[in-house]
Amino acid sequence: MKLTGVELRRVTMPLVAPFRTSFGTQTARELMLLRVVTDEAEGWGECVAMPDPLYSSEYNEAAADALRRFLVPALAAAGPVDAAAVAHVLEPFKGHRMAKAALEMGILDAELRSEGRSFARELGAVHDRVPCGVSVGIMDSIPALLDAVGGYLDEGYVRIKLKIEPGWDVEPVRAVRETYGDDVLLQVDANTAYTLADARHLAKLDPFDLLLIEQPLEEEDVLGHADLAKVIRTPVCLDESIVSAQTASAAIRLGACAIVNIKPGRVGGYLEARRIHDVCVAAGVPVWCGGMLETGLGRAANVALAALPGFTLPGDTSGSGRYYRTDITEPFVLEDGHLRVPTGPGLGVVPLEDELAAVTTSSEWLPV
Repeated sequence: MKLTGVELRRVTMPLVAPFRTSFGTQTARELMLLRVVTDEAEGWGECVAMPDPLYSSEYNEAAADALRRFLVPALAAAGPVDAAAVAHVLEPFKGHRMAKAALEMGILDAELRSEGRSFARELGAVHDRVPCGVSVGIMDSIPALLDAVGGYLDEGYVRIKLKIEPGWDVEPVRAVRETYGDDVLLQVDANTAYTLADARHLAKLDPFDLLLIEQPLEEEDVLGHADLAKVIRTPVCLDESIVSAQTASAAIRLGACAIVNIKPGRVGGYLEARRIHDVCVAAGVPVWCGGMLETGLGRAANVALAALPGFTLPGDTSGSGRYYRTDITEPFVLEDGHLRVPTGPGLGVVPLEDELAAVTTSSEWLPV
């Protein structure tokens, strides 16, 4: 396909409730969507960067600048190109994986729509629905946390993930276990909030039979995670540390993780995410699909990815209503703790014109 232009569309999506993690509190999701126009079809990409470089070094303004000045011009100069070649064309530009992922996603969506094939089929999905977990932010009190967890269990979510940080870890986990029992699939996510000096403290989580502890240490401290894994019984899962199939392979080899969270935006796109899946399957390491408070566009792609055979743990592929009262696509609705995998061409969903217009704050057309 030949690229003819890309629209950068900024949107602000109000959250149904504040979402607090160890790196900040969000009351709205500010993100960038890409409408990729080719000579054969249009496709949509979603950039999962945040307004500020807190979760990672990437942020919205940098992603827009990289797309505008480097990535889109390079792809246009390459002539007709398919989605599989996008990463190679953009490889000379260091970093900016979230921006690259959004552009590749849009190209892949357009390519698959033009050929009548779905994301799920292209990636290698083996399931028509996927089990869903939910991520529960840091709360003001344990009673508030218990109310939130109870509500999500009543909705049918099959796994609960608690965000933790120093001062909000052992007691919240204890309260959830004592209130809802040992049968609840429970895990925690630290978002790099601890150091190796906290190992003995983190070992206090071992008696609660957690599925995993996600990214307890800084993203570059892979060896620290390997050392931590020798001290605690709770399986260590890496998130921020995994940015490619190469880093996943190295982390597994070093014993730094027993489980991997795959977020396509963080690793440069869905095709690299599939490669990480393949590396982990070959090593016998379970994977699950993380979330970045995506709209229905990114959620559709994530659900397709989570239908691959190596995704044996429930992901953060929550229903649309977990974060948004109104999504920009037809909403994803939980059914017995699962979401259906879209089967239509490309992502299998498209933005609803009125809903998209209502949350759009700016639009920029990049001709090629």
